[in-house]
Amino acid sequence: MLLIRRFEERLDDLFASGVIKGTSHLYAGQEAIAVGVCAALHPGDLMTSTHRGHGHFLAKGGDVKALMAELFGKATGPSKGRGGSQHVADYEHGFLGSNGITAGGLPIATGAALALQMQKKSNVVVSFFGEGGSNQGTFHESLNMAAVWKLPVIFICENNLYAMSTRLDEATSGPTIASRAAGYGIAGEVVDGTDFFAVREAMEKHGEAARSGDGPVLLEAQTYRYYGHSKSDKREYRTRDEEEQWRSRDCIEKLRLAIGVGDDEFS
Repeated sequence: MLLIRRFEERLDDLFASGVIKGTSHLYAGQEAIAVGVCAALHPGDLMTSTHRGHGHFLAKGGDVKALMAELFGKATGPSKGRGGSQHVADYEHGFLGSNGITAGGLPIATGAALALQMQKKSNVVVSFFGEGGSNQGTFHESLNMAAVWKLPVIFICENNLYAMSTRLDEATSGPTIASRAAGYGIAGEVVDGTDFFAVREAMEKHGEAARSGDGPVLLEAQTYRYYGHSKSDKREYRTRDEEEQWRSRDCIEKLRLAIGVGDDEFS
């Protein structure tokens, strides 16, 4: 979690200073989700990611130096410098790719899960997406197909409250994203996305069910992104008080206190 946080902080500096061109979507604040999920994965499990995918890549075991090389456009990056921030993949670690298309990874994960099922493997596919992606057609199509065929895929919604600058309750009906699982006859659960242990526990439970042939699950991890949607976002649509409230629940600080590590050892 610290590695992801420090990587994103450094990346923010590099983009702000113009050393790296273009834009990026930073994962700081959401680290407990990627790391909690990956702590419960088995060798051979697969993952699809989002436009905010650096944390997923690193939690899945991707090399931090190779990822930075990718962002600099170097051939030593996992995608030979051609994928950049939003389209990097590392098949060696089961990372099927980040994706610049909203909810674009869900049908890919569903297809990968079908392949695992046909190969009679005991692995699962994890598919990350944001709450904004839950209103895309690919969300409903993927959940429906995965439910019909009982595919071993865990759909994980990282609900950070804002789709770009649009707040969740301004564009999405229903009490939670997880409640939509009932429409497809699959399990759905809301988990505290700032709590590493809660995320890991939920992933262990639902991951084993999927491995046993019970089909897909929709897991909603409620969280908050510390930076703007992308580099140019000044966050004018949310208050500094709201940001401070979420920072007081920082996932890394929670973990530090939970495991009893001193602040000087946790930097």
